[in-house]
Amino acid sequence: MVRLPLTPAEVERGRRLGALLRRARGDRSMLQTALAARISPETLRKIESGRVATPAFTTVAAVAAVLDVSLDTLWAEVDRNDAQDAAATG
Repeated sequence: MVRLPLTPAEVERGRRLGALLRRARGDRSMLQTALAARISPETLRKIESGRVATPAFTTVAAVAAVLDVSLDTLWAEVDRNDAQDAAATG
C-alpha cells in the first residue's frame, strides 16, 4: 500500500501539535517525558519538532497523559488554529 504525501495543512497541523506538546513539557526533560510515555526520546524529539506530522494516536495520548494535558485541549488548540488559517486564506 502506497502512502500518499501529506498536504501542507497536515504538515502544519503536525508542527502545531508538536509545538503544543513542547510548551506543555515546560522544564521537564525530554528523556524523562519520553520514558514515562514509553516512547523513545528520538520519537518525542521528532514529534515536537514537527518532523513526524502524523504521530500515532496512542503516542500522542501517552505523551499528553504524562504532561497532564487532555486530548480535548490539544485538539481544540490545533483545530482552532486550523480555523484561523482557513479564515485567513479564505
